[in-house]
Amino acid sequence: MSVDSSDGYAQTVDARAIDGEPFSDIMAAIDSLGDGETALLINSFEPKPLYPVLSRKGYEYDTTQVDDDEWRVTISHA
Repeated sequence: MSVDSSDGYAQTVDARAIDGEPFSDIMAAIDSLGDGETALLINSFEPKPLYPVLSRKGYEYDTTQVDDDEWRVTISHA
């Protein structure tokens, strides 16, 4: 997991750099968010299966495709 707060996010997870299933790393990062903090998920595809999980856990998200193989999802408490 890549964590870097210098980009303005409390947590940054670059799932492209994770060997294997990134779900637990993503959840650990967003579950550590404090009120008013935002996480950034970088992925090689739109992580549609993650959206219902985020909603159930009380997070809101905004997804942007920045390249053919790069999607960025900002995640924060709803």
